[in-house]
Amino acid sequence: MAHFAKISEENEVLTVVKVDNVNIENTDGEESELQGQMYLEKHSNWPSHLWIQTSYNTRAGVHELGNTPFRGNYAGKGMTWDEDNQIFWFEKPYSSWVKNTSTACWNSPIGDAPSLTAEQESQNTASTHYWSYVWNEDGQTWDLTNHYE
Repeated sequence: MAHFAKISEENEVLTVVKVDNVNIENTDGEESELQGQMYLEKHSNWPSHLWIQTSYNTRAGVHELGNTPFRGNYAGKGMTWDEDNQIFWFEKPYSSWVKNTSTACWNSPIGDAPSLTAEQESQNTASTHYWSYVWNEDGQTWDLTNHYE
């Protein structure tokens, strides 16, 4: 099975559909995105250029089965297609965050959250606390939070 994202003119993913491989093979019997686009246009009355093939097994720039990642992330409703980078993006979590095209993920402008200390990890494990870092958009910082308080 192949998967195709139906996108709007504004590059928003509207839905994702499965297409039997027999319907997307070219004359050499190889999978072809163009064949899939033409098949979907014919059978859905939606323009072929607004059907973009996506990989069910690709997440955060990694193919879960060890193959070559395809288009950054498996497309889902509400995501955005970035034609320039050939990546499907989740919604931007904060206005200050930037695209990381290597991982197909959004990153804070100051990098990843700090690691918890061994003591904080042990308190989380013991369920006496639940420590984590939460992004503070106003302060542009990672704030340590105990979710049990």
